[in-house]
Amino acid sequence: MKMVKNIALVTLFLAGSVAIAQDKDPEPEFKKQGELIKGTFYYEDGSIRQEGTYKDGKLHGQWVSYDQNGEKTTIAYYNKGEKEGKWFFWNGDQLTEVDYENNRIASVRNWETKNSIQK
Repeated sequence: MKMVKNIALVTLFLAGSVAIAQDKDPEPEFKKQGELIKGTFYYEDGSIRQEGTYKDGKLHGQWVSYDQNGEKTTIAYYNKGEKEGKWFFWNGDQLTEVDYENNRIASVRNWETKNSIQK
């Protein structure tokens, strides 16, 4: 049951982690970087909401999401649009690590950070 709860929590985080910016937020910026396109999405106040890269129109490489205070909330990795590797989600003093294999959740681990883990 705990695994189901963890997966539900991770799903909730994922839904918000790569969301398109809301209508009231500033337009995102896209800049070419070699074979990649870097996308940066902003909050209404101009602070960075999320940034990462695309390759051939698909999410590719590292994506990082921030709260409005500039604190990291998510680090995610994609390979040509597929989720891969270790993803990290911060929520208060809890860190959740999700391992992806073949674009599917392979494992979920939770830690209480007590501010001991640097983001």
